[in-house]
Amino acid sequence: MGIVAVKIKIMPESPDVDLTQLREKLEEKINSLGGKINSAEEEPIAFGLNAIIITLAWPEEKSTDIFESELQIEDVSSVQIIDYRRAFG
Repeated sequence: MGIVAVKIKIMPESPDVDLTQLREKLEEKINSLGGKINSAEEEPIAFGLNAIIITLAWPEEKSTDIFESELQIEDVSSVQIIDYRRAFG
């Protein structure tokens, strides 16, 4: 089957969470699930709170429901898929 591009928004529990460490944990978890990360960046939300936006390549035949359960790790408040599209090339 094909590959899809998935963009995930991860909200930390508070502005005090170390986003560098959290991003490293999330990247390890995604790689272990079979995803290939293309980019990871921070997006300001409000009052010093930043979300982590991860864009990754994911096998189309695998369900994306796994993200919402497997990425709900320590210091993560919520996980949301904000974009899903078929990748070409």
